[in-house]
Amino acid sequence: MVPPPDDDHDCGFRDYAKHLETKLEVLEAQLEVLKRAFAKRSEKMGKMPRIPRPPRTPEEAADRRTEQALLRAEKVVTDEKTEPVPAALKKCHLCGGTDFRSVGTGKPSEIYSYIPGHFRRVVRTREVVACRCGGCIITAPPPERWAEKTRYDSSFVAHIVVSKCLIVTPLYRLEQSFARIGMPIARSTMNDLFRRAAQKLEPLRGPLFEAIKKDFLVHADETSFKMTKQTSKAFIWAFVGRSLTGYRFDLTRGGDVPVDVLGESTGAILCDDYRGYDPLVKKGKRLRCGCNAHARRKFFEAGDVPEAKEALELIGGMYRVEHEAERREIVGTPEHLALRREYARPLFLRLLLLVRQLRRAHGPKTLLGRAARYTWQNQCELGRFLHDARIPLDNNRAENAMRLVALGRKNFLFVHSEDAGKELALLYSLVVSCTRVGVNPVEYLADVLDRIDKTADDHYVDLLPDRWKPPPTPEPPTIFDA
Repeated sequence: MVPPPDDDHDCGFRDYAKHLETKLEVLEAQLEVLKRAFAKRSEKMGKMPRIPRPPRTPEEAADRRTEQALLRAEKVVTDEKTEPVPAALKKCHLCGGTDFRSVGTGKPSEIYSYIPGHFRRVVRTREVVACRCGGCIITAPPPERWAEKTRYDSSFVAHIVVSKCLIVTPLYRLEQSFARIGMPIARSTMNDLFRRAAQKLEPLRGPLFEAIKKDFLVHADETSFKMTKQTSKAFIWAFVGRSLTGYRFDLTRGGDVPVDVLGESTGAILCDDYRGYDPLVKKGKRLRCGCNAHARRKFFEAGDVPEAKEALELIGGMYRVEHEAERREIVGTPEHLALRREYARPLFLRLLLLVRQLRRAHGPKTLLGRAARYTWQNQCELGRFLHDARIPLDNNRAENAMRLVALGRKNFLFVHSEDAGKELALLYSLVVSCTRVGVNPVEYLADVLDRIDKTADDHYVDLLPDRWKPPPTPEPPTIFDA
């Protein structure tokens, strides 16, 4: 390619050559994006130097292996059995004797097996008794049900909800799966059970968002979702607190949604640079924090150029600091903030110097220029983590919460109405919150569906996933109970 003329060269060709140079840079960047679309989509980079840390001792490694083994033993039903020595093998190869005594057991071996899920049909026959006088007849009360006029119990409904909201299985596939194991049920019936469960759990929506509102840091993100009965797109918002995640279905992407959800609460909100969060921030109650993962992604999309690689290495170094804080178990502490200021602050300042140079050297339409402009314009929000250890480096919690919604949008395509969207968002909130606090969502939903009608309004908060307590397991009968 012919190099452009010098800046002091005075002719009409100079401006035209610079225009062509900028256009060529834009086209090359777009070509890199297209190439990446048909190749591996990972944003991983090569290994970078680690922060010096002491090696793990043999005792620590052994404790970690023991902890993992105990965790598996708690989660998996274990059937222990001692294999006896066959009688045919009980013959001494020295003296030929057959009189053996037990001296212990050998090294145990493990085999994991899979038992397909199954359904149970329970038939309850109600006893009828009559007084000997002949004037009184009493029938046993019917068994309690989570909803009226249904023959499917709460555990069945919980399985449907978790299959759709967490495993993201469309109801037509669930219908096929049930039919294969001998339980034919129409998808219209499952859809009705899904909606009735959401309506039953509606009282938990308010307490859930009130709990999120009390958290100092809230992650937020939003994405579109198709609705068949409206011409315009609807949206699902995610608000991620310390232990709970709340989804909000709305017809608008306007700033009134985060204001309505977080209201007058104080703290920080971590989001991207979308202007829809400005009305909340302008209230002055929540400090806006930026997502360095967004900045990193824009440099990654800029292509395989030295300037982009340098920016990625600097941002990667900041993430190394976070990994080291996690390893030392000091996340959110003053020690964490000191670690950031010692190692991450110089990297962030170098990134800003690089970005300032890139803004001058690359046009606003180039991918590298866009990445530099995004980082420069949001430098205050991106640097919040250097002033408070409670603020993470990125908004990945909210983005991870949105991945489930995006996968659902791909698998079951749309919702039929605004009410259906709100019901889906509520069940998303409860199921995802269960996974965050380590609660089995099927057990949780089955229990709460049975208990919610017996719970007072001021105790609904005790049914949220982070405060829920499973019902006590009944003790097995003993010989003295007979």
